Amino acid sequence: MAATPQNPAAATPRRKVSRHRGEGQWAAGHFTPLNGNEQFKKDDDGLNVRTRIETIYSKRGFDSIDPNDLRGRMRWWGLYTQRKPGIDGGKTAILEPEELDDEYFMLRVRIDGGRLTTQQLRVIGEISQEFARGTADITDRQNVQYHWIRIEDVPEIWNRLEAVGLSTTEACGDTPRVVLGSPVAGIAADEIIDGSPAIDEIQRRIIGNKAFSNLPRKFKSAISGSPLLDVAHEINDIAFVGVDHPEHGPGFDLWVGGGLSTNPKIGVRLGAWVPLDEVPDVYEGVISIFRDYGYRRLRTRARLKFLVADWGAEKFRQVLEDEYLKRKLVDGPAPAQPVERWRDHVGVHRQKDGRYYVGFAPRVGRVDGTTLTKIADLAEAHGSGRVRTTVEQKMIVLDVDESQVDSLTEGLEALDLTVKPSPFRRGTMACTGIEYCKLAIVETKARGASLIDELERRIPDFDEPITININGCPNACARIQVADIGLKGQLVMNDQGEQVEGYQVHLGGALGLEAGFGRKVRGLKITSEELPDYVERVLKRFQAEREEGERFATWAARASEEALS
Repeated sequence: MAATPQNPAAATPRRKVSRHRGEGQWAAGHFTPLNGNEQFKKDDDGLNVRTRIETIYSKRGFDSIDPNDLRGRMRWWGLYTQRKPGIDGGKTAILEPEELDDEYFMLRVRIDGGRLTTQQLRVIGEISQEFARGTADITDRQNVQYHWIRIEDVPEIWNRLEAVGLSTTEACGDTPRVVLGSPVAGIAADEIIDGSPAIDEIQRRIIGNKAFSNLPRKFKSAISGSPLLDVAHEINDIAFVGVDHPEHGPGFDLWVGGGLSTNPKIGVRLGAWVPLDEVPDVYEGVISIFRDYGYRRLRTRARLKFLVADWGAEKFRQVLEDEYLKRKLVDGPAPAQPVERWRDHVGVHRQKDGRYYVGFAPRVGRVDGTTLTKIADLAEAHGSGRVRTTVEQKMIVLDVDESQVDSLTEGLEALDLTVKPSPFRRGTMACTGIEYCKLAIVETKARGASLIDELERRIPDFDEPITININGCPNACARIQVADIGLKGQLVMNDQGEQVEGYQVHLGGALGLEAGFGRKVRGLKITSEELPDYVERVLKRFQAEREEGERFATWAARASEEALS
C-alpha cells in the first residue's frame, strides 16, 4: 500500500503501541501522577502542611512527622531536614533518606528583592541566636538560611517573622520561589526602572496561592532595572531586565528558560518589551505555562528550561500571547552589556537622592545572628532603616548621609565586613556544603574562607575581578558553570591512591559580559588540599599571559590545557 497523507503509517514499519503517557503535561490531559513526588502533591497541597506542623508535629515531635510531609510538603514552608553529622561524602548517594536525615531542619526565610528593614534584620538575628545555634547564611538568592531548627520551635519562629512582615512561604518546594530584585532598586542613580512595585504585586497575587502551588518543579524569578544586570537574569526560569524602548520608554525585556544544575541552559529572550504595570500579568502567564505544559514525568526534566528548549522562543511567546495573555506583546530591544564587571554593589555609591549606599562582603555568605543584629544597630546608628541582600551573598546599607559613611565603614570593618574587599573575598561564593546539606559530597564554606585567606597572602597584587564558586555537589547552587573558576565537589584520588574530597574544575564561565558556561579540562580534578596551589598557579599564568584588558574568562577560553592544569 502506498503512503498517503491520510495513511502515513504505510510509509514506516508498524511500531508497538506504547502505554507511555507523554511527559505528564496537564495541558495534554495527563493528570495521573507519574512519580512519587507528583503523587504526594496530588494527595494534598503542600501549603496545607502548615496546620499539621502547628497542631501536631510541633507538639508531638520529630518522630510524629509523616514521611511525605517530612521530605516533601514541608518544603512548601521553607523546611528541609539537614544532614546528620558525621556522614562522609562517599555515603551521600548510598544511604536512604531516613539515614541521612538529622532531627533538625534548615529553615529558609524568603526575602523578595533582598529588601529588609533594620527591624526585620534584627528579628532574623534574634531568631538565629535563640533557635538556630547562631546560624544565618546569606544565600545567592537573597534569602537567609537557618540550621539546627527544631520542629517544636517552628510555630514561634513563624510568629516572630510574620510579626515584622517576613515569611517562609514557598521558600522551597515545587513553587514560585523568592523573586530576585535589584538590591538598589529605587535608589540607584543609574537605574533604568524600579521593578519593586511588580515584585510586590507578584507576592500579593502568586505567593501562597493554591493555583500556583503545584508546579512541576521550582520556579525561579528575577526582576531588575539596573544597567549592571545584577540579578543573574540569564539563569532564572523567568527574568525581567530593564531596557529603554525607543518609542515606549523604560520597561523590561523578557527572558525565560534559564537554569543550571546538571543540564545548564542560558535563558532566551522572547524579544518582548513589557511595561512595569504588565509585569505581574506576564509573570502569571509564564508560570501558568510551566504549570500546565511543564514536564512532570521525570524530575530531571521538570524545569521550564526543557520546555523552552523543545518549543523554542517563537512558539513559547505565541502560546503566552494567544492562550494566556489574550493579546500581543510589544517587540523590544535587548539590554545593553554592563559597563562594569562587578555586579554586587560592594563599596560606597551615591544614591539619586544625594545620600549613599554602602555594600560590604561577608566571607562566602557566612554570618551569624549576633553579627546580623549588630549590622542592624550600625545601620540605624548611622541614619538608615533599610538594608539589602544581593545575589552574590553580599549586603548593603542604604540611605547613609555623606557625613556618616566613614564611621559606618569603620564599624563594618570591625565586624570583619569589609567595604573594600580583595578580589578573592569579593568574588568567592560557596553553597551550604556537607556541613548541613544531604546532597553534598564535600565541604564548601570553610574551604572557601580558607582559600580567600591563602590567595590574599600568596597573590596580594592580584587586582582583576575574579569569581570563584564552590559547590558541594553537581546541583550548582553556587553557580559553578558561570564562574571564572567553578569548583564542583566530588571524591577524587590523591597521590597515595586514597579517595578524598576534591573538585572538578570549570574555567571561564560568565554572566553579563558574553554569558556562557565554563570549560572543563580533560581529566582535571584536584583534591581539596591542592586547591590553593592550583588556583594560585592558574591565576599567575593568567597574569603572565593575558593581553591588555583581557578578562580571565576570555583568556581561559583560548589558553592551552597545560596552562589550565
